[in-house]
Amino acid sequence: MIRVRRCIALLACFAAPPALLAAAQTEGGDDRPAFRVCQDPSNLPFSNLKSEGFENRIAELFAGRLGRKLEYYSFPQRLGFIRNTLRFKLPGQDYACDVVMGVPARYDQAAPTRPYYRSTYALVLGSRLPEVQSVEQFLALPAEQRERLRIGVYDRSPASAWLARHALVAQGVPYRILNANPEHYAGEIIEKDLAGGAIDAAIVWGPIAGFFVKRLPDAGLRVLPLASEPGVPLAFEIAMGVRHGEPEWKATLDRLIADNQAQIDGILREYGVPLVDADGRARP
Repeated sequence: MIRVRRCIALLACFAAPPALLAAAQTEGGDDRPAFRVCQDPSNLPFSNLKSEGFENRIAELFAGRLGRKLEYYSFPQRLGFIRNTLRFKLPGQDYACDVVMGVPARYDQAAPTRPYYRSTYALVLGSRLPEVQSVEQFLALPAEQRERLRIGVYDRSPASAWLARHALVAQGVPYRILNANPEHYAGEIIEKDLAGGAIDAAIVWGPIAGFFVKRLPDAGLRVLPLASEPGVPLAFEIAMGVRHGEPEWKATLDRLIADNQAQIDGILREYGVPLVDADGRARP
């Protein structure tokens, strides 16, 4: 997941019923004046400076439930992101932000909350393969047709392992997962190269696949979620990340996730995120 740019703060105000606000303050033991989010400023469908991502939407929901203003501290999510956001604190000052809205559920650089969604990598097909409607059909293409395929994948991602497992490494077109171009975004592989015909298919993280295909309804693109295979995990749980040593704040977020899971699911589906269960099957 690729992100870009610099630091800024945005504010928004939300109101919550007094009883709910009191519950948040007593149950979590947390009296922070604002819901302060560490975000990437240019990383749709997750977040951006215009608050157009689904992580922005969930942050708005939580800030409203807590009756607190919403503040963002923005920094490109590359190497050192946690150090420069969640752990960033100048002498005599407070931390810059308190929560990262999307981290792996098993993550050691921060303390993860309970997971709030599980998604999977997906195979996205272009208009040159209109007859293929399932992963099984894709893998069953005639050998001569398979050999001509160009499949875009980000380097060092599970997509590379999937290609190797299915003898498609020669058909892979590698993309750099870290790009120095400040205008680069993860969905380019779909929105520009796949839709433009430079590649025939792409394998990307499900939320990226669902969002950018949804943005191109007339391009003839299809999202086929991939199931994990032995030795090739493709489905992952996503949580929120807080600083280690802040159990009360983590408990507040855990409660918010549990109490608002239906609303969270609704936001994710609105953005086209493929949701899967613990066995990797698509959730109804």
